[in-house]
Amino acid sequence: MILKNAWRNIWRNKRRTLITASSVFFAVFFALLMRSVQLGTLYKMVDDTVDAYSGAVQVHAKGYWDEKTVNNSFLRDALMESKIFELVNVRAVVPRFESFALASSGPKTKGVMVIGIDPDVENAFSGIAKRVRLGDYLTDNEQAVLLGADLADYLGLQINDTVVLLGQGYQGVSAAGKYQIKGLVKFPNPKINKAMLFIPIGQAQMLYGAENRLTSLNIGLHNNLLSIHLSNKIKQNTNLEMYEIMPWEEMMVEFVQMIKTKNVSSTFMLALLYIIVGFGVLGTIIMMVSERMREFGILVAMGMKKRLLALIVIMETVLIGFLGLIAGAISSLPIIWYYAHNPIRIEGEMGQMYEEFGVEPVIKFMMEPTVFFNQTYVVLLIVLVSVIYPIAKIASINPVKAMRMN
Repeated sequence: MILKNAWRNIWRNKRRTLITASSVFFAVFFALLMRSVQLGTLYKMVDDTVDAYSGAVQVHAKGYWDEKTVNNSFLRDALMESKIFELVNVRAVVPRFESFALASSGPKTKGVMVIGIDPDVENAFSGIAKRVRLGDYLTDNEQAVLLGADLADYLGLQINDTVVLLGQGYQGVSAAGKYQIKGLVKFPNPKINKAMLFIPIGQAQMLYGAENRLTSLNIGLHNNLLSIHLSNKIKQNTNLEMYEIMPWEEMMVEFVQMIKTKNVSSTFMLALLYIIVGFGVLGTIIMMVSERMREFGILVAMGMKKRLLALIVIMETVLIGFLGLIAGAISSLPIIWYYAHNPIRIEGEMGQMYEEFGVEPVIKFMMEPTVFFNQTYVVLLIVLVSVIYPIAKIASINPVKAMRMN
């Protein structure tokens, strides 16, 4: 009966109902858009940084993280790789052999990071083939390399030219080799473009005299935010005297601090929006109650208990709130869906700043059920808190005074 009466009451005055529902509608609409773009951009930043280089979790020999030398490499273990790949949330297990060398061409030399990769596995993980701007991508075990575009400019090299690599190999052997430049790659991060060279992993192991050895296993996840959980799972079945397992949060401490700072500022902005929304919803409810004081006075004078009247008003407010919630969520859905699949590109100085952090300069919306649920819960809570005002007014109502109100 209460629900039926409440539903009838809200449509007795359509204008008042629509005004109140509109305040909830705009609250949900703007809260969803704001939080979606905040989380979408933040998680895009994490995915770009993690997938471009380190992986969400990294397995390496104990001591390698403190002293990154080929002497701290480990023998490749196919059984360990297959066991990790079978874990939930794992989408790729990427073997790498990394070291440093001097790259030279004629009179010019430059210190570079040499990254030995399995071309097919690496491309499936990071999409590096799409970064090739000139030339072609690598094939397995060919004696060729990919150069960062800025590194090639510095050395005065083009595709099909030869670059000489000189360094120190495993257990002190000399590392020297000549390689054809098969392609030039361009990353958002200028530091990568200026100092990175990619080579098939078999050629890297031959160059450094480290046959069948790896410096790391980089693990790609479907959800990079579950990296700590996965690293703990791997530790349970790994000899921690030989290996070290690190999630990206431990490998990129400065990046984590930047994310935390950005998330705090985003939360502050969202809280400010909620305050504005709260006053907006409260204002419309105050208006609704003021218009109905004479009606409430008549009902109380006729014998209706204040408790029952308050319950009906609460139900009316909740129904109006649900109307606004549903309309706001449905209206925001196509916008969020579109920009989740078609991110907004950032140009100018702001775009350059994003690229310096190794992040693609785009604003992306996040389309996850949790975004919708969390924001609608908060707005619904605001509506329920606002109900305190009409309850208090009904509890203190004087029927005679109320009936004299216009």
